[in-house]
Amino acid sequence: MLSPHHDGSPLHVSTQSPALGETVRVRLRVPESFGPLAWVGTRSNPNREPRFDEAARIAEVGDGWSWWEASVEVENPVHGYRWLLVGVDGRQHWLNQLGLSAIETRDDDDFRIVAHDPAPEWIAGSVLYQVFPDRFARSAAADARATPEWAIPAEWGDALDPEPPGRSAQFFGGDLDGVRERLDHLSGLGVNLLYLTPVFPARSNHRYDASTFDHVDELLGGDDALVRLVEAAHARGIRVIGDLTSNHSGDAHEWFRTAQAEPASPEREFYYFDDTAPNGYESWLGVPSLPKFDWSSHELRRRFVDGPDSIVAKYLRAPFGLDGWRIDVANMTGRLGGVDLNAEVRRAIRRTMLAVNPDTILLGESTNDGASDFQGDAWHGAMSYTPFTRPLWSWLQAPGSPAGGGIGFALAQVPAYTGRQFVEAHLRFAAGYPWRTRLGGMNALDTHDTPRFATHARSGTVPVGFGLAVTMPGIPVVWAGDEFGLTGEDGEASRTPMPWGTEQDASVAPVLDAYRRLVELRRSHEVLASGGMRWLAVTDELVAFVRESAEESVLVVAARSAAAARLSGLPFGTRSGGVGERLVAFGEVRLEASDAPSTDVVTARADGPAFGAWRLPGVAAPGW
Repeated sequence: MLSPHHDGSPLHVSTQSPALGETVRVRLRVPESFGPLAWVGTRSNPNREPRFDEAARIAEVGDGWSWWEASVEVENPVHGYRWLLVGVDGRQHWLNQLGLSAIETRDDDDFRIVAHDPAPEWIAGSVLYQVFPDRFARSAAADARATPEWAIPAEWGDALDPEPPGRSAQFFGGDLDGVRERLDHLSGLGVNLLYLTPVFPARSNHRYDASTFDHVDELLGGDDALVRLVEAAHARGIRVIGDLTSNHSGDAHEWFRTAQAEPASPEREFYYFDDTAPNGYESWLGVPSLPKFDWSSHELRRRFVDGPDSIVAKYLRAPFGLDGWRIDVANMTGRLGGVDLNAEVRRAIRRTMLAVNPDTILLGESTNDGASDFQGDAWHGAMSYTPFTRPLWSWLQAPGSPAGGGIGFALAQVPAYTGRQFVEAHLRFAAGYPWRTRLGGMNALDTHDTPRFATHARSGTVPVGFGLAVTMPGIPVVWAGDEFGLTGEDGEASRTPMPWGTEQDASVAPVLDAYRRLVELRRSHEVLASGGMRWLAVTDELVAFVRESAEESVLVVAARSAAAARLSGLPFGTRSGGVGERLVAFGEVRLEASDAPSTDVVTARADGPAFGAWRLPGVAAPGW
């Protein structure tokens, strides 16, 4: 049966960026089949005291839905609300981000209006490509650079060494000019946002153990190479964001060495020195090469994140011109035992960014449920694995995959899920985020911290997984090499040097083509970036939903095996014989209109693993 529907999209909320104290109109769609209603309205919780606002029925459209509208005053920077529907028969239903409930629901799952400064408009339309500089490409200049003392040199085609010290010290010598020389590959793929993992000097191939933040690693070409890369990317319409470690530095960092050598120095206050701790100081997960920052130091804040002279500001300004930051270990930043300065640090970062260049984005890593940190006060989106990555792995991994898919620390082990469990898990975690923040979340099949998705995916499901990444709310992510079909058993093994020159190989070309077609799908339809989302069918083997706006809708069907499901409530009538224009398909997937002239039912059918998308008319909605 069709259910009442509301989400945070422009179809249902009058403004995406309200001011505190502004009145926002919110709308609910109710299908005729739900039955007559005696009262409809919203229940908000301003200042933790419930308030009800009655809705008025404002329209009834010919597709069998009625529209209700309520006015909600945004009384707090994050204003939660849910819908209450009371039937003429006395039935009561609540509607929140988890869906419809016959019992009272939790505030944590409410819809949310956010009055904090909004993200740049371009974030929702981004398709992100992640590069690990040491493994992406070498320029000719790399050959003239001496191998650093910490490194174990490797040729581009060498196998990865997964054991210490090679795990962090194996050095392939990729550099930023190498990335610049391969920008045509990114343009051809259709991506428009490049994310570079750290580019600062360090004593590892991953560079998350920075020895300074004051300049770019000379092994990557130095400051000038970053400037050249950003300028060339911008010329192609590709924005570039960097990566900062706000939780820790390396033990070779100039600040840490000063702190160790001079107990009276300001730098001493940058870290947690404790004679009872291993090695005499706190570090990330006890790793001695990664000493943890103490953000109670105002001098650390001034140098690193707060104000025009900070590291955060430096690389957003000319000549570098980065378009934002991804913050590593954002979830642990400023937190240790009874200390929690996380909100102060993230807000300082965003405050600095707004002052230097408000057209920049801020993404935070949070490997588990980070919704409480992502309420719009700083982070524009989460690099999190709970709303999308882990549920998707659980649904699409091959039966019998070792250790739940062989997942590394960022994902933990994942169980096998049905399609119903995939959607349930997705909704459970996505419900914690405001709609605006969901649009900035990273839909990653995998990253440099996880195994490659293709390693344990069911045969034929790579286009299914990436198809969902480009069509569900959030930023689709391509981890460099996914488009070549690379595999890897854990995060380290996934950091394979790019296999340039294999693009036409029989095993690579179809994967590249699938990624290009799916990125084009995403970028060709604005509704996939900012439109609403409504689930239509969820079975063990097949899921279907529609992304909706007033201008157009896109129907999405994804299956992991042969399956069929009936879809109803779509924004078109099958009586007229039309079931929408097919935009893209992988595998045998089709829509079959009902033969009964009095019904508006479509059957989605897949003959095996399949993904398909169809363009449909926009939703018939009353104007604002």
